[in-house]
Amino acid sequence: MSTQPGNKYPSAVVPERLFDDEKAESRWRARFHAARLSVPDWARDAPEACVYVSNASGVWEVYAWDRTSDKHRRVTDRPNGTLHATAAPGGESIWWFSDTDGDEFGSWVREPFGGRAEGTEPEKALPDVHDGYPAGLEIGSRVIAIGVSTDDGSELFAHLDGETQRFYTHADDASIASMSRDETLLTISHSEHGDSRHPALRVVSTEGFATVADKWDGEGKGLGALEFSPVAGDQRLLVLHERRGREELLIWDVAADTEREIELDLPGEVVADWYPDGSALLVVHFHQGRSSLHRYDLSTAELSSLDTPAGRIGGAGVRPDGTVEYSWSSAAQPAAVRVRTQDGGDTVLLTPPGERAPESAPVTDAFVEGVGGQIHALVSRPLDAPDGPLPTVFSLHGGPHAADEDRFSAYRATWLDAGFAVVEVNYRGSTGYGSAWRDAIEGRPGLTELEDVASVHDWAVQSGLADPEKCVVNGASWGGYLSLLALGTQPARWAAGVAGVPVADYVSAYEDEMEQLRSFDRALFGGSPETVPAVYQECSPITYVDAVAAPVLVLAGDNDPRCPIRQIENYLDRLAKRDLPYEFYRYDAGHGSLVIAETIKQSSIEVYFALRALGLR
Repeated sequence: MSTQPGNKYPSAVVPERLFDDEKAESRWRARFHAARLSVPDWARDAPEACVYVSNASGVWEVYAWDRTSDKHRRVTDRPNGTLHATAAPGGESIWWFSDTDGDEFGSWVREPFGGRAEGTEPEKALPDVHDGYPAGLEIGSRVIAIGVSTDDGSELFAHLDGETQRFYTHADDASIASMSRDETLLTISHSEHGDSRHPALRVVSTEGFATVADKWDGEGKGLGALEFSPVAGDQRLLVLHERRGREELLIWDVAADTEREIELDLPGEVVADWYPDGSALLVVHFHQGRSSLHRYDLSTAELSSLDTPAGRIGGAGVRPDGTVEYSWSSAAQPAAVRVRTQDGGDTVLLTPPGERAPESAPVTDAFVEGVGGQIHALVSRPLDAPDGPLPTVFSLHGGPHAADEDRFSAYRATWLDAGFAVVEVNYRGSTGYGSAWRDAIEGRPGLTELEDVASVHDWAVQSGLADPEKCVVNGASWGGYLSLLALGTQPARWAAGVAGVPVADYVSAYEDEMEQLRSFDRALFGGSPETVPAVYQECSPITYVDAVAAPVLVLAGDNDPRCPIRQIENYLDRLAKRDLPYEFYRYDAGHGSLVIAETIKQSSIEVYFALRALGLR
């Protein structure tokens, strides 16, 4: 088998096509090529000046939209794309985060909203702030706050009255969270108590940066600052808490030092933002892999549904005139950015250029009893699937604190088109199912999640969905970590494994990863590899590499700060000593790719590998 240039391991096979049928081949590629865009974000004081990201050029980049003239302009044009951007409050400039080839290390730059002069480059927004990993940004008309993380810890800077100063530094994780509308108060999220997974909040004055108030709910109970009220002089802060075992809302009046917990008669968990006049909240509700929109009136405590269909809300906000703009998709229907008026009208806000993505199959729910409680999984079957057990891919989400949802996925649809059933497991560690479910992996990450995967695998086989001889485990990031760990600890279950940007050797990964993740890992594992070495060894895929029995595909980015390349090479070196088929694909980017052609290439590599490993090609 050939190798990529500079790659000493067997190279993954890149197929020219996945399907002999021309329509099938065109369909799966069209889903990736179809232009998508995010919900526009608008300048605080100039709502006609909007910013969004889109893949319309073939790479995810930043775009500006002047609603007055209805003119759209691509702001960034970089080989590996750009995801993070915002407009200055007055709409005069756009800020975007500039890193190198997806390594996530860099600085905020800015340029005029209407575009910079030909031949010029964007300027570094705050020259006195050194490069690092981003840790929050708040832009006001008088005060600017920027957070930076490096191997030395967290530093928070403020720029006002023409000067930039560092007002906070700590070895543990911290970030800029929110600034009041009058720019007198700034909220930071911190983990001085040693647990970045359950942060505390501190409000400081922007005049001198003295502490105004602290809030911490105690061990194992995190707080998240969402937004200050959008009304000038109103110092109410919208906060996420988990005092009753799930993420709920409270309003903290910092000036009065009072709280109001918002108790909603909704299962699952919520997040929210303000209506522009501060009288109501736009609530996004998450429950069993689906989300919905609601309006909560703060004076009457009335909760009303905005009646969005079942699926996923991919972002939402309330315009100054009270209309709600949001993104919606389902497993069957591709995403659309929509606008809902106050009288209930609901239409498409923006139509991307080109053809709409072809539809796919819906998902159904499976609820499986496991050792830690009931596990929720989303299950898809090809629309033209024959009766009886199918080759099945168990697709494990990243995070770990995330969840699979009833959302459109060109990636899932490709596996379905190839004849696989797809099972997505919201294992312990997933969000949306309560704090205890999310935190159940503490002290034993990886192995705990795989107990749930095993239970769902047993159900899939016993129910007749999955062919037990043709089960593939796959995932990226944390899902890639779980896939490698599953191959070594559950070798009898899997006929093949696919791991994208995984943690493969946890001790080496800890040494090389960004400090924000080291802080996360210390909280998750109960310490560092020096203080709890046995836990890291027990939960690391490289510990079990000699037990792997199925063909393995690994994909990794050279510039990945989250799952660095050296620890993956350590695993592959061990795998190379085995008489076992394996392939490796490396690419010049970071933790995944924003280039659509590269995403298509990697997806085809993964599906084609699985088809060959299962003897279907």
